[in-house]
Amino acid sequence: PRTSTTGYRAADWNVNEWIWSGRIKVVGKGTKCTINLEDPQTALLFASCIVNTSGEAESVEPVLDSSRYFVLRIEDGSGRHAFIGLGFKERSEAMDFTIAIQDHKKYVERQKNPTPAAAAGPAVDYSLQAGQTIHINLKAKDGKKAVVNTGGSGSGSGSSAVPLLAPPSARPIAPLAPPPSAGAMRTASAAAPAPAAVSKSIADMSLDDLLK
Repeated sequence: PRTSTTGYRAADWNVNEWIWSGRIKVVGKGTKCTINLEDPQTALLFASCIVNTSGEAESVEPVLDSSRYFVLRIEDGSGRHAFIGLGFKERSEAMDFTIAIQDHKKYVERQKNPTPAAAAGPAVDYSLQAGQTIHINLKAKDGKKAVVNTGGSGSGSGSSAVPLLAPPSARPIAPLAPPPSAGAMRTASAAAPAPAAVSKSIADMSLDDLLK
């Protein structure tokens, strides 16, 4: 029983003796949350507590002098109720129990007061318009800053603009000759010089000769 208006204390109980030991299930369905005390072997229900989310008297209340003990308001379904003390052996288990109840209350609060979705703004066009330019600041090898201006030649602080590479030559590539016929291949093979002579003539050719 409550000994003061401030709350319950586990020190007022005989925590070394208990009337029941088993497992606890926190079951949430919609806005309703129920704490079931069950037998771990047979799943037989010992008692149940409906978590109060209406803001009235709490149906689950932590004690004042310990984080492992709570007081539950249990009901039998016919209107009768009673208050029982509940304790956990491990502090981490008590923390999980508390978090499960808090998460359900937050869920119910979000259902009551949903956050309005942010209105989608108009699509933004990031493409360059006529007359617009881009300025890019680059760091040269000598540590000085250089500026590249896509709208014209850039200038840098103490250095010239970063040069841009010229596009590749538009010189057309000579078309390849069609492959010779079978007869022509035999004739060319018979008239071809020795491999050593071919190798020597290619070695004597320059790069410009090969590109002609």
